[in-house]
Amino acid sequence: MDIRTVARRRGNLERRAALFAAIRHFFDAHGFLEVETNVRIPAPVPEEFIESIPASGEFLRASPEIAMKIMVAAGYERIYQIGRCFRAGEHGGRHREEFTMLEYYAAGMNYRELADFTTGFIREAAERIFGRPELTFRGEKIDLGVPPEILTVADAYRRYCGVSMEEASRKDIFDELMVTRIEPKLGCEHLTILTDYPAERASLARLKPDDHSVAERWELYIGGLELANAYGELLDPVEQRERFRLATRVRQAAGMLDYPNPDDFFLALEQGMPFCSGAALGLDRLAMVFADAADIGDVRAE
Repeated sequence: MDIRTVARRRGNLERRAALFAAIRHFFDAHGFLEVETNVRIPAPVPEEFIESIPASGEFLRASPEIAMKIMVAAGYERIYQIGRCFRAGEHGGRHREEFTMLEYYAAGMNYRELADFTTGFIREAAERIFGRPELTFRGEKIDLGVPPEILTVADAYRRYCGVSMEEASRKDIFDELMVTRIEPKLGCEHLTILTDYPAERASLARLKPDDHSVAERWELYIGGLELANAYGELLDPVEQRERFRLATRVRQAAGMLDYPNPDDFFLALEQGMPFCSGAALGLDRLAMVFADAADIGDVRAE
């Protein structure tokens, strides 16, 4: 940590602190309980593109997801957590191996309602910090006072790529097109909610009851920057075990770490988890937006 660099970042760090305070105020006012769970965990979620960091026989969490879902199953209906998370090999203008996550769950709330809640706390934070529901990021004014654009993944591929999302998946160019053609166009004048991901990318989200080809999953974008990932949570332990099995097979083929089974998580699912939705939002990235910073390091004391 260089003393001169940290000194130059004081304004950004003050903006970051104000943002965190505004978020806590909103969650507390809406009946959420702030919680804190272990940073070192025995078994991470086996995600295909995220690698956890081993730590003394366990792992540094990539997110507090499993622990917080166990809490929801235990009867905690509205909870949130602001804390450090870790992902191996991630470093760049938008990434750090160690970063700050906001994760939150609400029983009885569907995934679209959670999107409204999310845009609500971002709008209120802007009003508290700037005195108006708008901000400027990368030279673009973002109007938070208008409803966000709700764009399905299928429509995004047709609009920006000229191919269907099914064709993109079939040709193994889904991620390439998402990063190069779609994401830079999202959230440029107002918030964009990219929703209804294909079923094979459901992760821990349940499939839509009326259309099993897509999942109850959305991501939030501001100024081309992906900020949050949310699910209408999958509650079926049998289906979740199968998804973990398939993800583990992909991880093994890629030479990634083997994880133990998250037995406590499956026990919670088997005992009965209420209908709920949850989201994870990168607070370092949101602080970048609120500080109009070019690099994630500009809003961190590092």
